[in-house]
Amino acid sequence: MMTKINTLWPEIVILGMAFLVMIVGLSPSAKARRFTFYMSAAALVVAGYLVMRGDTLGLEPLSGMAMYLKLAILAIGLLLLLAAAEVPDEAHADLPDDKSFHPSLVSRGEFYGFFLMSLAGAMLCVDADDLIWLFLALELTSLPTYVMVSIARDRIEAPEAGVKYFFLGAFAAAIFLYGFTLLYGATGTTLFVPFGQTAGEGAVTINGVLAEQGIGSLAMLGLILSILGICFKIAAVPMHAYAADVYQGAATPVTAFLAFVPKTAGIVAMIAVLNMVGWPLENQGLDGALFWLIWVLAVATMFLGNTMALRQKNVKRVLAFSSIAHSGYMLVGLLAGPVVAEHSGFHISNGIAAVLFYLVAYGVMNLGAFGVLGILRSKGEECETYDDLRGLVRRHPVLATVMAVCVFSLTGLPPILGFWGKLYLVGAAMSQAQGGQSEWVWLVVLLVMASAIGAVYYLRIIAACFLPDANEETVASPKVPWRIVASVASAVGVVVLSVSSGWLLDAANDAASPKPQSAEPTAEQITDEPTPVVSQLID
Repeated sequence: MMTKINTLWPEIVILGMAFLVMIVGLSPSAKARRFTFYMSAAALVVAGYLVMRGDTLGLEPLSGMAMYLKLAILAIGLLLLLAAAEVPDEAHADLPDDKSFHPSLVSRGEFYGFFLMSLAGAMLCVDADDLIWLFLALELTSLPTYVMVSIARDRIEAPEAGVKYFFLGAFAAAIFLYGFTLLYGATGTTLFVPFGQTAGEGAVTINGVLAEQGIGSLAMLGLILSILGICFKIAAVPMHAYAADVYQGAATPVTAFLAFVPKTAGIVAMIAVLNMVGWPLENQGLDGALFWLIWVLAVATMFLGNTMALRQKNVKRVLAFSSIAHSGYMLVGLLAGPVVAEHSGFHISNGIAAVLFYLVAYGVMNLGAFGVLGILRSKGEECETYDDLRGLVRRHPVLATVMAVCVFSLTGLPPILGFWGKLYLVGAAMSQAQGGQSEWVWLVVLLVMASAIGAVYYLRIIAACFLPDANEETVASPKVPWRIVASVASAVGVVVLSVSSGWLLDAANDAASPKPQSAEPTAEQITDEPTPVVSQLID
């Protein structure tokens, strides 16, 4: 137990600061309440230092997967915090007479506290090695976001979006929790082996039971329900229906948060569930049922997201359906898994590494697009339509450039970051098609077709920003300086990672290695034979 706790100090720091921020946020002093933003940023920086240098401080070394994902969550989380610096509405709280102050008028502390809790939940998903732990971590990621969506008091749509998100989230949680229950009933244990790690000596895990006894009908039903429930977290078909309404109703920085943090937690959970049976999925279960389930979900998610986005006039709804489509792309990488085909001829053939790369790329480029929308105002409201963006380059060339860089990257045009992400996903799928399996060839063809459809609505956004016929009522709000910093930093990140994508790919490959990430192997580890579970995963 102490060894486990010794890996959780970054999360402990963040959760501790979340509670402290909530207390300080109730102070009658406006200066103290504003200081909660800097307290939250400091917690993320300290947690990042503990992740990178924890081994030198006596903490338990992290696996490559945990190191990569936690640093990604913290780095993009810091940008999301900058973008959300001005979200809490305290217009009526700063009264001249301190005696008139009432805690119900302020929301800054609560917002940043829930923000930090959700980030900590996503990080805890990475450490999960038990179904109960994974469920609690997923819910810690999601529950705070229900409040964050509803907390924007100046938006009449926010409470409605929060209610929809809450009830559909509860429904999805019930589905994957029931799936976890069936897995426990089929295997007699809640323990599983995290991706890239080994089982403890004598440990009875779901991986080991399924490898020894095979996947029966009860376990298969549990796996299917678990996957369908987790689809809510990543906004994938058939659990996607909430995305457009919730993304539109929430404040724009909160929407950017929803598009990355719960999606990251869901992807991590999906990797954990699929790792219980191992890859290639075609050989697992009842006639490859899991393979065809993920295959259908990936295709449906890609096409529904892109085609529905074509019909939208609200740009936030467009980016919501775009988020759905990108989840479909990542499902392709999960389907390919870590199995590296011989003589594939592709630079990248590890599907998990491609997903890890794409997750970071999507988080950075998506934040820039949402950030620009959150900066602009039309008639005092956040910009949300194509008309609001018309002629943006004439009035705010920097913001138009940021939008163009991020949207071109989301489109996947070469040689920008999004192109490399999609190329690696395609490479992972094509490496599995070398044996002539038509299902993999068709999957790649459909991915390219769906991406081409998506280019239509992405180019509409860019055309609105750069073509004439400007909307003179659209202005940049002077009250959101941190949001401007976050948006520009995202665009710079897209450019830098586009040039040095090999560095990020190498980090993703190291994280996705199925070998144990121990610093110094013990004598027993050197002499003992690998367990059947690990042998199956490596094979």
